[in-house]
Amino acid sequence: MSEQYLATIDLGSNSFHMVIARYHGDSLRIVDRLKERVRLADGLDEHRRLNEAAMSRGLACLQLFGERLRGFKAAQVRVAGTFTLREAINAPSFVQQAQKALGFPIDIISGNEEARLIYQGVAHTQNTRGKVLVVDIGGGSTELIIGEGFDCQLVTSRSMGCVSFTSTYFSDDELSEQGFERAIAATEYLLAPVVGRYLRLGWDQVLGSSGTIKSLLDICESVTGEQGISLAGLLHIKARLIQANRIENIELAGLSDDRKPLLAAGLAILLGLFRSLNLDRMGFSDGALREGLLHSFVGRAGHHDTQANTIQALSQEYVIDTEQAQRVKNTALALLAQVRDAWQLDDSYARLLGWAAQLHEVGLHINFSAIHRHSAYILSNADLPGFTQEQQKALAALVRFHRKALKLGELAPLNYLPEVQLLRLIRLLRLAVALNRRRQDNVLPELEIEPVDELVRLRLPAGWCDKNQLLMTTLEREQDYQAKVNWPLELLRL
Repeated sequence: MSEQYLATIDLGSNSFHMVIARYHGDSLRIVDRLKERVRLADGLDEHRRLNEAAMSRGLACLQLFGERLRGFKAAQVRVAGTFTLREAINAPSFVQQAQKALGFPIDIISGNEEARLIYQGVAHTQNTRGKVLVVDIGGGSTELIIGEGFDCQLVTSRSMGCVSFTSTYFSDDELSEQGFERAIAATEYLLAPVVGRYLRLGWDQVLGSSGTIKSLLDICESVTGEQGISLAGLLHIKARLIQANRIENIELAGLSDDRKPLLAAGLAILLGLFRSLNLDRMGFSDGALREGLLHSFVGRAGHHDTQANTIQALSQEYVIDTEQAQRVKNTALALLAQVRDAWQLDDSYARLLGWAAQLHEVGLHINFSAIHRHSAYILSNADLPGFTQEQQKALAALVRFHRKALKLGELAPLNYLPEVQLLRLIRLLRLAVALNRRRQDNVLPELEIEPVDELVRLRLPAGWCDKNQLLMTTLEREQDYQAKVNWPLELLRL
């Protein structure tokens, strides 16, 4: 890929942003930006359901974005849903409609993954020095990251954002000292569990990102005549807002009309951050989540794959037998190669199966008894940089059912991965694990597998079968397990 256009979309709680860049060699140059304020979080009720109005605004925006992306291939586009789509219980319904409107898949990412990508966006667009504290205040959540160079050292995402704080602390449009103090105290309360770790690690530079912080920067600079955001400038803005008394009365140089409704909440959160972290000044970076997504494309093209790094780190942390994991992976992918057309399993499924094979024994860190359950628990709850929530759930499901009885009633539903495809991957992983029970190289013959709808025929040389009774017994037991859930498996001797 010497030259190509890439696009990333950030489905934020307040606005949807799209960036299009030209990728040439190892460099990225942004050629277009689109932004629509959809106020998605405004439509999230107390039961965590998105209302029709908010979903309609989002779908209308994505239709416009989809028009701009005509001619792009799926490999050129990455779309990330953030806080509101993480929270909404009816997010799967919205995402299904949104993917049709846009024409591309949508990933919902975890708060920590959002934080990591924000940091990458900052690190790749800003000259930084030493350890950098990055703060991003969004519509529904606030991310804090300490990193150095391109490496994150500490990340967190807290459930406090401009939209949610506006509805909670400034819902009557009144701007008072009491309202600000309540919002600031709430920020300090939500930060309390993580503040100690940030203060101990420390930083050399502080940068804010996001539209909210940009608005506060512009106002601060017009008020103080100095570059950057200062505590004195923020306190001056607070006093001016209280003097205005109501949101509609706000008049501040550098503030656009569309930012007025959320300014007080953003200011309160930033003041809470300044108090909690003992800050007095903050710089600004234009880079954010969408730029981080762009550079994740370049990272993978340059073999700096965050997912691969995560797999390696987990393997080391949990002392996985990597040689056995590789045997299982090789076998699983060899089987998949023979069924991929009949079962419609593309490269994304191959990657998922390979990851599951590499991590299926992560639960041995606890003990061998119920290893499949231990492995699933670890992968469900671990922080997996580079993986979407759906990928993490799929990995946990695959390792959960890699051995023993198939209690498929315990299979947690996935929102966007077809269940039939997941079940087929489980079958392939189970066979690969069974075939490698001896945990030695050069044991298996050339494998032949044939799918006929859901029937699987595994052909094995008769001489090999006679010499490997343990493995044949294991395969026959696996045949019984699969038969109990109506997965026919035929073991044929050649």
